[in-house]
Parts: sequence; C-alpha cells; structure tokens
Amino acid sequence: MQIRELTIPDAYEITPKQFGDDRGVFLEWYRYDRLSEVVGHPLDLRQANLSSSRKGVVRGIHFADVPRGQAKYVTAPRGAVIDFVVDIRVGSPTFGEWDTVLLDDVDRRAIYIAEGLGHAFVALTDDAVVSYLVSDVYNPAAEHGISPIDPTIALRFPLDASELVLSEKDTSAPTLEAAAAAGLLPDYSQVRAYYDALGGATR
Repeated sequence: MQIRELTIPDAYEITPKQFGDDRGVFLEWYRYDRLSEVVGHPLDLRQANLSSSRKGVVRGIHFADVPRGQAKYVTAPRGAVIDFVVDIRVGSPTFGEWDTVLLDDVDRRAIYIAEGLGHAFVALTDDAVVSYLVSDVYNPAAEHGISPIDPTIALRFPLDASELVLSEKDTSAPTLEAAAAAGLLPDYSQVRAYYDALGGATR
C-alpha cells in the first residue's frame, strides 16, 4: 500500500494494492505495521463503526476531547464519499484549513485522521457504506461537533446545496469561531504532546 500525508499534518491517505482475477478482488485495507511506521505509534483499536447513507447526506464535522480523543481509520467498502479532515487544533499552522480524500469501492482508499482533528464526509452515491476503526469507544460527554456549513471553514461539497441532507444536531452545531470561544477545541501543543506520549510524534 501507499501512504501519503495530506496537507493537514497528522492525516494520511492510504491507497491499497489490489489483486484482481476472475474470482474478484483481494486487498489489505488496513495494516497495523505500515500505519504505525508512518504515524509513529500503533492505532489502539477500541471500536469499529459502520454507517450507510443516501446520496447527499453530510455527517460531521465531528471530534472528541483529547485526551483520549478518537483517531479514525476510515474507508468506504460500498459506494463513494468525499471525506474531509479539518484542522481544528488551536495554534496549528493549518488551523481552520481542510483537505479531502475520495473514498469509494473502486480505488478502495482509506484515510487516517489523528486525535484532535475534525472529520466529516458527504455521500456521493445512494447506499454509501463507510467503515471506521477508532481508537476509543463512543463517549457522548467527550464528543463535539462544528457546523459543516460554517462559511469560515467553507467546505466545498461536489453537490448542489439542495441535495445536501444534514441532521438537526450537525445543523445546529457551533461555528469554528464559536467553538473556539467556548473552549471546546483542542490545543495544538497539547495534542502534539499526546501524540508523543502514544509512542512517538507524527511527522
């Protein structure tokens, strides 16, 4: 597999090598050792999630308090989504910026999103299935959201606004500015120290 860092530090695109024949396709969509080499520590897998979404559904921007936070390794075994990683770490050189990876059942890429980063996606197809490996169990008290339609962040969705479907929870989530003012956002230096404590800093 090939792994490359995105424009947001501590987020990576993973492209697997696929082996196809007349029976179908085989690939390794997650490798503990390869990811650990790049990130600097292993993914402490504690929960696996799966969602199914119709075209236009937007989920996120979600994040969790650090520590412990929730690192995510995400792929789309069926359909297609545009996956967004948003730097919400106060003090980060790329604070407020974002990058994307197309996750689909053709190239079968994955994305790794470190603790303290925001995560969202939009489904490009009906019945888009997204699978997440995460580093902590769901803890409602530690979970937060930022509005995916915050004009300051300005995520670009490859669909018409009339096609987008958002939950009430995501629609009513605070803007990045409001979340920062409320003290909800992770601190960049503290998050980096946490990465170090996990066994080695990411690049």
